[in-house]
Amino acid sequence: MLLCLYPIVSYANNTTKATWYRYYDSRGIANISSTVTPAHIRHGYEALDKNMQVIKRNKAYSVEADLKQAPQREAQAKRLENDQKLKKAYNNSKVATQKRDIALKAIQKQIDFQQAQLKQLQTDRVQFKREEMEYTRKGKAVPENLKKSLSYNLSNLNSLKQNIQSLQVTYFNTQTEYDKIIARLKVIE
Repeated sequence: MLLCLYPIVSYANNTTKATWYRYYDSRGIANISSTVTPAHIRHGYEALDKNMQVIKRNKAYSVEADLKQAPQREAQAKRLENDQKLKKAYNNSKVATQKRDIALKAIQKQIDFQQAQLKQLQTDRVQFKREEMEYTRKGKAVPENLKKSLSYNLSNLNSLKQNIQSLQVTYFNTQTEYDKIIARLKVIE
């Protein structure tokens, strides 16, 4: 029976701490120090361990590159802030979906109520028009109260139609807004 023994290597700490920092100046001369100086940042530097092995390389700081990235960083910070607000407001996409459904149900209830009122006004209008035609057919003058009722009915019909259209737009906008919120929450969950 053959038994193979492999040496077991154990690493207590995979992260090595930087002891030295090295950068190369414009003439190619290496400069080493135990701290990071502005010159290190300006030229780019390498973090070295106690055996002078490179742990990490850091690129030189560029004002132009930093200025170019500023709008991206700002947009990312804004997006992160908005994501935190969404998380605080809704916690997760399931809660947002429930809130959307409640809001849409309430709007739909208003639409249904307004449509029932519209149907009643249309029925009333038909009745008023029949009465007006009856007076006209008999050659009699249409009473003033019937004229006012027709006028009032017409203005109410137009107002109600506008209300219904407004509620339908609100419904659509609410649904669209919640869909965006839910989609974003699903991304950040």
